[in-house]
Amino acid sequence: MMRFSVLGAGGWGTAFARLLALSGHSVTLWARDPEKARVLARERENKPYLPGVSLPRENLEVTSELPRTADADAIVLAVPSFAVAEIADRFRPLVRPGHLFINLAKGLDRGSGHTMSEVIAERIPGRPVFTLSGPSHAEEVGRDMPTAVVLAGADLELGKRLQREIATPKFRVYVSADIRGVELCGTVKNIIAIAVGIGDGLGYGDNTRGALISRGLAEMVRFGRAFGGKERTFFGLAGLGDLVATATSPHSRNRYVGYRLGKGEPIERIMDGMAMVAEGVYATDVVHQLAGERDIDMPITDAVWRLLHGKSDPIALVNEIMSRPPKEERIG
Repeated sequence: MMRFSVLGAGGWGTAFARLLALSGHSVTLWARDPEKARVLARERENKPYLPGVSLPRENLEVTSELPRTADADAIVLAVPSFAVAEIADRFRPLVRPGHLFINLAKGLDRGSGHTMSEVIAERIPGRPVFTLSGPSHAEEVGRDMPTAVVLAGADLELGKRLQREIATPKFRVYVSADIRGVELCGTVKNIIAIAVGIGDGLGYGDNTRGALISRGLAEMVRFGRAFGGKERTFFGLAGLGDLVATATSPHSRNRYVGYRLGKGEPIERIMDGMAMVAEGVYATDVVHQLAGERDIDMPITDAVWRLLHGKSDPIALVNEIMSRPPKEERIG
């Protein structure tokens, strides 16, 4: 059995720590807020982020003291994308021989455009870094619903060891060497989920949803290919699988943001009222900028960007996408 430390006690970090602990691994779950850590340790339930899911008392320690997390084989970063660099910097003095890192965040660094695994590797060089992604809502993983994900990293042999350690009868893990493609998929799908939510908020139906998902997949392929992702990745769990789940699920924060945008609410009010992070809001700026620099055709992303910046309205957004000049259908 391995020792894991999970940095970040949001919904996904809590669900993943629970899964590992129930499998017999020794797990330390780190919460930034000392009071939150004390309540979580005592009540064994993360009521703000994962209500109704009990945490085991065996194998799972909760702490707010970062040095206590260093006594582990694998360090899991389960914080939002905008916090990954900060947490990696804070952990760097604690790095020990043999440490490996697993990223759970889905997004790109706003300053550099780098993927999360690249951000971690820049700050903690010389250590293996993996990304775990795919259709994996915390609310369902925490309730042991069948889930399949992909673990991506350059070292496939080490990845296969992690695969065996993490997988359970209800949590199936595939391995991939295409870590860049996996991370780019996880970034773009959140933007498309916002667009789908906008259509839902406008009262449109399944036809609109299907069109946005399929054409959103085409944008994901174009963007991912331009930055070195492998095409097969876009049609797998990290791509199409996660896109469908995020764009259609009531658990999806990104779809929820889009739904309220479709109802006419300003983005500032929506974000102020959310306890959890909708990564797509942050990803839209980065992807829009990178697509412009590479001249990548991404009309849905462009429309979402303009809506978030007050340059369009929901009805105009959908009408504009639907009234683009006729063309041959292509994926990528």
